[in-house]
Formats: sequence, structure tokens, C-alpha cells
Amino acid sequence: MAKPSKPGSNQRRKAPNDRESEAPFRRDTAPEPSRRSSPSAPDPKHRQSNEPPVMGARVNRRAADRLRSGHLWVYASDLESVETGEGQPPSLLPVADSRGLLLGTALYSPSSQIALRMVSRDSIGEAEWLDLLARRLFKAVDERLVMLNAATVDSDSCRLCFSEADDLPGLVIDKYGELVILQFLARGLDSNAVRKTCVETLLKALEKTKAPPVSIFERPDPRIRELEGLAAPDLAPLWAVNPEAPITSTQFQLNGLNFHYDANAGQKTGAFLDQSANYKAAEQWAWKLSPGGRALDVCTYQGGFALHLARVSETVTGIDSSRASLEVAERNLAANRDKFRSNVKIDWVEGDAFQILRDWAAAREQFDTIVLDPPAFAKSKRAVEGALRGYKELNLRAMQMLKPSGLLVTCSCSHHVSLADFEAVLASAAIDAHRRVRLLQRRGAAPDHPVILNLPETEYLKCLVLEVE
Repeated sequence: MAKPSKPGSNQRRKAPNDRESEAPFRRDTAPEPSRRSSPSAPDPKHRQSNEPPVMGARVNRRAADRLRSGHLWVYASDLESVETGEGQPPSLLPVADSRGLLLGTALYSPSSQIALRMVSRDSIGEAEWLDLLARRLFKAVDERLVMLNAATVDSDSCRLCFSEADDLPGLVIDKYGELVILQFLARGLDSNAVRKTCVETLLKALEKTKAPPVSIFERPDPRIRELEGLAAPDLAPLWAVNPEAPITSTQFQLNGLNFHYDANAGQKTGAFLDQSANYKAAEQWAWKLSPGGRALDVCTYQGGFALHLARVSETVTGIDSSRASLEVAERNLAANRDKFRSNVKIDWVEGDAFQILRDWAAAREQFDTIVLDPPAFAKSKRAVEGALRGYKELNLRAMQMLKPSGLLVTCSCSHHVSLADFEAVLASAAIDAHRRVRLLQRRGAAPDHPVILNLPETEYLKCLVLEVE
């Protein structure tokens, strides 16, 4: 296979069979004679000098097989040729295999390692794509309305759109009470037409919720925007009830607790909604195993697990390396004081979790419940080995500090670390800690973060509930 040139180049890249690469893309369909027939590949020697090249991308067999199995990504290393014409590369490109058989249409990111994200198995243009975007987004939001509007639900926040899991690659939308936050994680989504379609669809889909939006913001992910080669978006809201003085902060509710949200601060889109069901599960298990006990929340961020544990524990300590996050956690504590017993003690400790746990384990500190919710240690396959060492260290120290029959809720949000590898690390830590560890429950992300079986990247969060004997 010929070595591909830089994905962003407008220069023609030759496939192994150059004669084949000149052919128009053919639809890869069922063997119906009328649909299988396609024009013969034109001979390059007889091509008219003013005939434009066929715009689109050709991918190798590995990528084609992956797409046919239901995956939506094509990596830059799997491109055989790309033709984008003159000027700025288009947002949409038809995609074909090395034989010229059409695989569909994709969002194109010339500077990203994920060069193509499939949005259709047909050949479509911008108008058809925007129509698909509106229909898929409306469906995604509509499916979450059951979670938002049910009489028994005590939350007004959730993920409205989860990228590939909702068949909208690169689009993430979260609702925090009356604020809605969008993230565009692919260059092909970076257009005013896409923004307008998203806003119009969201306003229509959310008009009957308990807390309809008052402001809609686009919040950039600096790392992703750098990888995708995107400029920072305008800080002004995409839409607001009062454009002259848009609301940028609010209190949102999860499981009956109040949390502050500021559209101009925090990590990701501002909070970790994927853990919302695990927050509640940790609280319930702590009540079963050690009601009124001593709890520790490691990497607490803004107090998500800690405040849930405070409803069933006598003392709770939250650790985080970010002073700004702990300041928000303290505000969240103040907003929920009436939901805790008057004698509950909650404190925050700023510092490195590894060092603190080593020191406390050496000092023989003891807890009834410990939650470990560290950031992603492995953002690439190359980082997995180091990530596993980090997970083992944290879990080993936690097991050393737990009282007999103590509760350990331990999480990994690293997609590249498999569940099997994560459980193996925990088993190894249990051996080194001389503890017998019983698995109570395997959990993942909240239901508003659906998992697609042939898109393994959608199943990234692992949460294990363990009894350490």
C-alpha cells in the first residue's frame, strides 16, 4: 500500500490501483443487477483536462471492514486517498473502499487522527445532513425526557446527546437545570448551519420540560479543539432568553441534591453527569454496609460522591488537587446543609491523592467507605501500562485503610483500560493488601450515556462496588 500523504493535503493521493482510483464511487449494496452496475473506470489517458477529480475519500480494507461492522470512525492511517478540491476542505466527504464501492458519507477532520466520522450509509449533501442532524437530535432528547419529566425523578439534569451513541459523532450536549451546554468535538460540525440546527431543535424538544432552557452555550474542549485544528468559539451564548444579560450560572439538581454550575468554569462541560447513578448507588451501599460510618471520597472534584455519602455517614472527607474545585464543593455543601443531619462532619483536603493515601495508610487511618474516582489515567494505548500501576497504587492504599467489611467504590473512566484489566489490577491489589475482596456490583455510566455494542468507545466508565473483608 502506498504511504498516504498528510491527511489535510488537497493533493491527490494515489491508491495502489490508480486506474481504479479514478473511477466514480459505486454504491456497496445488495446484489441487485440494476443497482450493482456502475460506469467503467475511465482511462486516465483519455480524461479531459478540465474534468474535475472525484471528490471523496478511499479507505483500506481494515477500515472498510470496521465500517461495515457498524463502527463510525476511520483513522488517518487507514486512508488510501483523499480528494477535497480547491480551497478549504469540505465538512462532508463521500467514503469508498479501495474498489470504489460507496460506504457512505462522513464528517471530515483533516488534522485529526480520527479523519472520518460516518453520518450516513448513503451519499448525502449538506441539506440532507442538517435534516438528519435535526431528526437524530430530537430523537436523542425525546428519549431522555422520560428521565427528566417523571414525577419520581429528583434530577433536572442529564446528557441530552452522547455523540456516536446517538448516531451524531462528535456532538455532546448536557443539560444542567435551565442551562444547556454544547460541545463540538469534530471539525465537520464547526459551522453556523450546524449550530443553528442544534439550537432550533433543542428549543423545540425541551419546551415542555420541567426546566426549559434560558441559555444555550457552546463550551470548547481545549485539547480536542487543538487536535481537530479548530479556533475557539465565541463566548457569547448561542441562544438566550435575554441576549443582553444571559444567565451563565445556576443550581442544578441530581438525586435531590443541589450543585452549582458555571458555564465559564469547570472540567468537561462542567460536571460529571455520567456518575449520577453511581453517586446514588454508593450512598445506598454505604447505608447497607456501614450507616453512620466514616467515608472518604478521593478525587472528589466538586463533591459529587462526598455529598451523597454525607446523607448516610457521620463524617466525610473529600480529597482533590484542585483548590478551585474544592471551593465549588464547599458551595455545594452549603447549598445542601438542610439535607444532612446536624452532626455530620464534612471536610475537604487539597493535595496529591497518591501521596495522601500513602501517608494515611502508613498512619493506619481507617474508614468504613472509600470512593476512588480518579481522572482518566490512559488517554492512549501507550499509557495503559502506567495507568494500571496508578490504579493499583490507589486501590492498594484504599484496601489497607478500610475496616473489615468496608465498602470500596472504585472507578476508571479510561476507555483503553478494559474491565478485565481493571479487575485484574484490583485482584492484585487485594493480594498485596492481604484482603479478601467480594464483588457486590459492576456498574457503568448513567442511562443517559447509552452503550452501543459495536462502538466499544461508548463503554468507557467502569465502576465496581466491592466489600473488603
